[in-house]
Amino acid sequence: MLRFPSDSEIDRIGRGLLDRSLPKSEWTHVAHFAAAFWLLRRPDMHAMRDMPRLIRAYNEATGVPNTDTSGYHETITLGSLRAARSWLASRPDAPLHAALTELLACEYGRSDWLLAYWSKPMLFSVAARRAWVEPDLQPLPF
Repeated sequence: MLRFPSDSEIDRIGRGLLDRSLPKSEWTHVAHFAAAFWLLRRPDMHAMRDMPRLIRAYNEATGVPNTDTSGYHETITLGSLRAARSWLASRPDAPLHAALTELLACEYGRSDWLLAYWSKPMLFSVAARRAWVEPDLQPLPF
């Protein structure tokens, strides 16, 4: 079953992140990937540059502090963006909702997928939250 029946739902999530109107309860693992797909397909935005600031601003607007222990996480964000970018690159003509449904059905659909590449101590370290940290278990495939 499709999680998103059309691209309009992905657009709603992306715009909700952009204007900080997305309900906090809807900012889930799936929504992060939906927003990433939305940004990656927008010619007026650069996802790797814009997603971090959008998440930080959204967190602040919804009362989530961006600290060394909560809020924005650079390595998780950039690792997930790399996965999303690679996924979409191999499906250049696919509707966003179809590509997202496929991604969510594979290992990247799991919220713990990054732990195949980073150990928990490394991924959840202050250093990884603040800046990109290379995987310590195995390199990312993209």
